[in-house]
Amino acid sequence: MPGDTASRVTPNNPGGRSGPVSPSERIGAIDALRGVALFGVLAINLVTEFRVSIFEQFLGPARPASPIDRAVESFLMVAVDMKAFALFSLLFGVGLAIQFERLAANPGRIRLLLRRLAILLAIGLLHLVLIWNGDILTEYSVAGFVVLPFLFGPRRLLALASLACLGLYLAMPWLVPNGVFPTTAAMAKDVVEANRIYGAGGFIEVLTFRIRELPLILPLHLYVFPRTVGLFLFGAWAWRSAVLKNPAAYGPLMPAVAVVGVSLGLALTLVNANAFFTVRGANMVAGSLATVVLALGYAAAVIGACSTSAGKALFRWAAPLGRMAFTNYLAQSVIFGWIFYGYGLGLFGRLGASTALAIGLGVYLGQIIFSAWWLRRYRYGPVEWLWRRLMYGVAQPMALV
Repeated sequence: MPGDTASRVTPNNPGGRSGPVSPSERIGAIDALRGVALFGVLAINLVTEFRVSIFEQFLGPARPASPIDRAVESFLMVAVDMKAFALFSLLFGVGLAIQFERLAANPGRIRLLLRRLAILLAIGLLHLVLIWNGDILTEYSVAGFVVLPFLFGPRRLLALASLACLGLYLAMPWLVPNGVFPTTAAMAKDVVEANRIYGAGGFIEVLTFRIRELPLILPLHLYVFPRTVGLFLFGAWAWRSAVLKNPAAYGPLMPAVAVVGVSLGLALTLVNANAFFTVRGANMVAGSLATVVLALGYAAAVIGACSTSAGKALFRWAAPLGRMAFTNYLAQSVIFGWIFYGYGLGLFGRLGASTALAIGLGVYLGQIIFSAWWLRRYRYGPVEWLWRRLMYGVAQPMALV
């Protein structure tokens, strides 16, 4: 959930390019895409991790569900699951490349970018331990450290490294040794304990169990880490290729990528869901490939639409949300933690997917309204401002003058 940087020439910085980007310099299509992707992240996190244990999805149906709940879960698994996270990975790579480029004249570029990633890591670890162990910020910060050296290379290196990482991700079903992932018995035990502790425990009890779950969750992050790095690199390559800077100049490219990506991605998703292949791991590869292809299709659809006047008007609501994605992401964790955990309303394990998603829609709508209101008065979201303040080590203007 990165932000851009912009020129700021001062006596101590004759080269400029050291200050955060002004709102007028931001690329609206990227902000809008980030705002749209945020809903996908919200929906999946809410339905599969805040509402119930993350491991229920791996154990099969464990509780009766109404037809509408089954329909909601099926739709999210086919069209949204993991695709929203893939979109965020792509966008993080774009943002990292933008900052690397705009800090080119600053002799402290590497120091600033390393500090930025270190601050993200610290915030991610606090979020993971104190608020919610489904955090993605920690993984993103580590992936950022891996990707940063590649930004010094040519565009071809970014493309080749991206393909290598995504190829490794697709090969993971055959590379992961037995015993890495938790056993069925371990997951079933965790689900029982989660229903008891998350649903009725106090803050300290929930905190203790959240930390105890981390060894079970870590393999899931390690499995998708090559995809995260690969999409970071792909996002950086896409920015360097100039397609994102002026998509309208590329004619029908974005609509074509959108149609092919969405169509092929959905087809591969259905192949995986119906276990079409008999070769071990082949269906998982189809599902993994579907995640990447669908994410690219969604990105092309939104960015292509935003290159037209009608599309800009259609997605205008999403841009403020995307500009404050960091703040909104953390706020969602705090809000949903209070709704579902025992130190709040204690609704963990008690709601169907459709009811939970309706609550999520209400929260998302509230964030749309709040983000627009806030950015009419301030340059950045609260957490975005703090991130920049700590990164640059100097006071940053907050209020719009």
